[in-house]
Amino acid sequence: MTAQASEARELAAVIGLEVHVQLETATKIFCGCSTDVAGAEPNTHTCPVCLGLPGALPVINEGAVEAAVKVGKAIDADIPEETTFHRKNYYYPDLPKNFQITQYDSPICQDGELEFSVEGERRSVDIRRAHLEEDPGSIKHVREGSGPLESRTCSIERADYTLIDYNRAGTPLMEIVTEPDFRAPGEVRSFLEKLEEVLEYLGVFDATRDGSLRIDANLSMVDASEVNEDGDIDEAVLEDANRTEVKNISSHKGAEQALSFEASRQRKLIQSGRAVEQETRHFNETHGNTVSMRSKEEEKDYRYFREADLPPLRVSHWKDEVPIPELPDARRERFVEEYGLSEEAASKLTSTKQVADFFEDVAERFDANLAATWVADNLLGELNYRDMEITDIDDRFDEVTRLVELVAEDEITAKNAHETVLREMLDTGDDPDTVVDREGLGKTSGDEVQQAVVDAIDENPDAVEDYHSGEGGALNFLVGQVMQKTGGSADPGDVNGLLREELEG
Repeated sequence: MTAQASEARELAAVIGLEVHVQLETATKIFCGCSTDVAGAEPNTHTCPVCLGLPGALPVINEGAVEAAVKVGKAIDADIPEETTFHRKNYYYPDLPKNFQITQYDSPICQDGELEFSVEGERRSVDIRRAHLEEDPGSIKHVREGSGPLESRTCSIERADYTLIDYNRAGTPLMEIVTEPDFRAPGEVRSFLEKLEEVLEYLGVFDATRDGSLRIDANLSMVDASEVNEDGDIDEAVLEDANRTEVKNISSHKGAEQALSFEASRQRKLIQSGRAVEQETRHFNETHGNTVSMRSKEEEKDYRYFREADLPPLRVSHWKDEVPIPELPDARRERFVEEYGLSEEAASKLTSTKQVADFFEDVAERFDANLAATWVADNLLGELNYRDMEITDIDDRFDEVTRLVELVAEDEITAKNAHETVLREMLDTGDDPDTVVDREGLGKTSGDEVQQAVVDAIDENPDAVEDYHSGEGGALNFLVGQVMQKTGGSADPGDVNGLLREELEG
């Protein structure tokens, strides 16, 4: 095909994901070592099993299996009567056994799906499988030097040596493999956001853990005419298309960025008449590009065989007894029906389980619309501005509800509560009553407001004349003058009404 002919082709991206999720358990998947390794000295949370020493035998962690069952039920997957573990053989420095215990042809979850929204449109992606496996350790590439170790970590190309920490080795992983149902990088980002939301609601995942979610993405470009109206592509077309696998992406944004670059790179190759090599590529977050790592492995390269030290896993007798909590979509619908919230407010308030729980705790004490305004708009807005999460103020719930109480009981204005009290609470750590007293924000009495209204009218005859001439801005100006005289402690609605009465009287 000539370059000119290639340029005339319209191309479409075909993307499938392998999402590696660290499951939240107290101990590792095949041994009793703690998974709480944050801040621990390297190689201190290890034992003969997770170090792969000769004669050490694995024992399956029931908590990891239960977490996997919860995930399967949440994505409406089939959970078979029996599943088995295999050895996936490959050499890598952070895999001390030179094989990974994983699941091959009988995963614990099969044929599921997950719905999510892209720009307001509902989408559904098929999930081929989700299986249990162990995480390898972690690697740091380091430059020679005298500074702290963290300041000398670098890319493998610039490193003088490599350090290995096996603390993470053996952490329970669930690998979630989708069908190649994505047609754009933005869809991938939306899917990952929804998947992480569901995992957090299930209580099986902690996004704050280092390396808790890692993404490998397969991408190929096909002739757009091969994609039907439903976005489906014939299997034979997919088999003929050379694809690349982009490894070790660590964020939703990174996945979108990596795939955008890779789609553009492949499109340019094809349109210039060159072939796309089937290979594994690494995403460089610093430069926002992908670089070649190695030719892509095929299934036969891993030499799978049954893990003889682990018996078949049978969960059929208790999988129906494993409960799953209310998931985000169901909770969103309930918030609309039970509290009368808008779809937008309900969506904000169910963005994480922690936010939803916080809102419901506030809504138990106050009107639901007032609680929604304070949590969804005021509180989340201020937290986002400070790059904070709702979990950062868990221990200050009583202070937040006290602030809402001051507004509900008309002791301070909503404007002052948000723009002064809430902001100072977050910035200084002070409680709301302390801020109110310090700033003199208690509401002024009716007589004081009335006198401020009279003074504002007397001192601004031009504005009064403009008001009687029908200029709407004049009243807003006078309201501002009264608010200034009362130090912002008067209610703007009350001031508006008093001014009208005085001006019309």
